[in-house]
Amino acid sequence: MTKNYVSVLAEFDEQGNKHPRQIKLNDQVFEIDKVLKVVNAASLKVGGIGERYTIKIGSHQTFLFFEKETGQWFVELK
Repeated sequence: MTKNYVSVLAEFDEQGNKHPRQIKLNDQVFEIDKVLKVVNAASLKVGGIGERYTIKIGSHQTFLFFEKETGQWFVELK
């Protein structure tokens, strides 16, 4: 597994909460259909601590991480 940093298009609500809407990975844009869960967690596979978003893209469920220290988003890839 590797940590791959991605570009994320996100909306912010009145309370400052982040709502990711799209991920750009390797010049491909993926629409996030639904955010299922948000928790403070670490990526045990590739390292990094922050907010872990459980997201749904089409029929695929995966994790999207936001590192609070760096302000960067990443996904775990094989």
